Amino acid sequence: MKLRFLGKNSTPGDSPTLYASDQDSYVVQGWKIYARDLLARLEVPDGHTVVEVPTELFEHLVKDGVSTGKIKNFSAPIVLVTEEGTCVVQGPQMRDAEALSQMRMPDYETCVEVPKSSIVALLEGPTWT
Repeated sequence: MKLRFLGKNSTPGDSPTLYASDQDSYVVQGWKIYARDLLARLEVPDGHTVVEVPTELFEHLVKDGVSTGKIKNFSAPIVLVTEEGTCVVQGPQMRDAEALSQMRMPDYETCVEVPKSSIVALLEGPTWT
């Protein structure tokens, strides 16, 4: 799988990143979730995982030809919005060796792959409040 870097939201030591793949999907790199209270609220199927990212990460979608990166519909693959306003995104855990070799990922991060159509659908509809 080939990846194309769309953007990242970084502060020192943090690097949630968004990529477009050649498989009609997006790869969302974000923070692993360790908080037991948060994990207890989630149902994560086998082979899937969750990552936490700032909502602003999706603003980089415009670099993939999407008209806006403003999330309006917080639904799957976003499974939770935290009290801090970050998104928890669920999807199959990335295991593609070629894709992983193109990424710089610290130990406290992981990534999921989600269909482009699922992410684009989040940009449509009424604004979430």
